Amino acid sequence: MLTLLLSALPAGKPILALFLFASALPAGVTELLPFLFIILVFYFLLIRPNQNRQKKWQQMLSSLKAGDRITTTGGIRGVILSIKDDVVQIRVAPDNVRLEVVKSAIAAVTTQDESQK
Repeated sequence: MLTLLLSALPAGKPILALFLFASALPAGVTELLPFLFIILVFYFLLIRPNQNRQKKWQQMLSSLKAGDRITTTGGIRGVILSIKDDVVQIRVAPDNVRLEVVKSAIAAVTTQDESQK
């Protein structure tokens, strides 16, 4: 039935084709189409960008090395001294104050140009 319907569609008139296809669907399916559309919109506007952001953050964490300037989620800036598993030791002041932070608390790697401004 569907192939018969698709072969009868006029070429170049996608809106008419959509109405013909929607009228061939059962009533329950056509009532769900707006909800499915909303779910797709939420996926592409909210979920997918967040997944990309999370992936970039994970890549940034895996590329950390000693000597990198970082900013934590609490706003503390420092230089990485050592990395052991999930713990990062940073120097936060010129007089050698050291802190240990969890790797997941690192918000960003700061470049030299950004730290001098």
